[in-house]
Amino acid sequence: MTTEQELQSLFNTLDRDQDGKISINDLFLSPGLSAIISSETNTSSPQELLANYDSDFDGSITFEELKSAVEKVSSLN
Repeated sequence: MTTEQELQSLFNTLDRDQDGKISINDLFLSPGLSAIISSETNTSSPQELLANYDSDFDGSITFEELKSAVEKVSSLN
């Protein structure tokens, strides 16, 4: 598992427009980073990440949603 600081750095890199959210487009534009996110959240695609962890259903992932997803997967291991 990555540290919260590493996760924040990854999130900031993916958040291209710096709006505090990662959209599906952000994920598709950075396939290498998207693969890291998929690995950390045990999802196979950006669509699955959004379907499973977009808790407010706005079509994007906030840092808190991402952090929650990583923590959930880590607790299962």
